[in-house]
Amino acid sequence: MLVGTATADDAGVFLLNARQALVQTVDFFTPIVDDPYRYGQIAAANSLSDVYAMGGRPLTALNIMGVPDERLDPRVVGAILRGGAAKAREAGCVIVGGHTIKNPEPFYGLSVTGLVSRHRLVTNAGARPGDWLVLTKPLGTGIVTTGIKQGIAPAALARRAMASMSRLNSVGAEVAEQGWVRAGTDVTGFGLLGHLGTMCRESGVGVDLWADRVPVLGRAVHDLVGKDCVPGGTRRNLAAARQWTDFGDVAPALPLVLADAQTSGGLLLCVPDRRLAQVTSLLRRRRSGCVAVIGRVMRGPRGRIVVRSLGGSQNLPA
Repeated sequence: MLVGTATADDAGVFLLNARQALVQTVDFFTPIVDDPYRYGQIAAANSLSDVYAMGGRPLTALNIMGVPDERLDPRVVGAILRGGAAKAREAGCVIVGGHTIKNPEPFYGLSVTGLVSRHRLVTNAGARPGDWLVLTKPLGTGIVTTGIKQGIAPAALARRAMASMSRLNSVGAEVAEQGWVRAGTDVTGFGLLGHLGTMCRESGVGVDLWADRVPVLGRAVHDLVGKDCVPGGTRRNLAAARQWTDFGDVAPALPLVLADAQTSGGLLLCVPDRRLAQVTSLLRRRRSGCVAVIGRVMRGPRGRIVVRSLGGSQNLPA
C-alpha cells in the first residue's frame, strides 16, 4: 500500500509492480440539482476526480445507487445512470456493473479503479517551499447549489455551477505524467481551506494564500452569502479551518467562500517555479474551468494558511 488512510489523501494507491499502481476511490451523494441526467454527470465527474488528483487515469467503475422505488419514476433512474455513463465514456472509463439498494432518499456515485505510474504519483504530502498554488475551477458550488434548492440562485449562475461541476479534472493526469507537479488534491467537501490545510500538515509547510486571486463562480455567490444562503457543511468547514488559518483584512463573505463545501471542484496543484509556465499553458489549452495562481508554499509557519490580499503587487504570475 503506497497511500492509505493515514494522510487523508484523495484515494488509496496499491503497488502492482515496479512501475504501476492501482488507484481506488468511492464517492456518492444525494441530488444537488433538479435535472437527473446532469446530476448523474456531476456525481460521476466528482467520483472520477479523485483518481485524476492522484495523477492516475480511470480504468473501470461500479455504479452505486440508492432508489426510493415506490416514488421515483424509472425514467429518472435511467437518466441518472445515462448521465454517469456519458461522463465515464468521456474519461475513457468502463462501467462494469454496480449495486442498487432501496433508500428513502436517492443517491448515486461511482467506485472507481485507475492506474498510475509509481514514479508519477501525486499526493498531498509533496508540497515544497517556493511552489506556486494553481487552482483549476472557481469556488462557490456549495453555496450555489444551496441557492438552487432554496429557489434563489440566478439562472445564469446555476448553469455556470452545473457546467463547472460536470467538467472532468483529467488534466491532473496530464500534468502528473509530465512530472510538472510536486503535490496536489481536488477541492471537494472540506472546501479549499480544508484540503489545503491537510496538504500543509502532511507536507510540513505553510501557505501564503492570496484572497483577491481566488476565482469565484460570480459576484452573485457573495450576494447569496449576504442572504445567509450557506450550506451547513460550509459553516462547519470554516469553524474547523479557523484553527489553522489566519485571516487578514478580507471581505466578510470571503472566509465562507474559501471554506465552501465543493462538489466536483477543481484541482489544487503545487507547481515548481520552473514548471509554472508549462502547467498554466496546458490548462489554457485544455480549457480548464480557470487557471488561477492563488498563492505560494512557504517554509512556515508549518501547517498554517495566511490569507491576505495582494492588491496591486507586482512581479507575480497573472
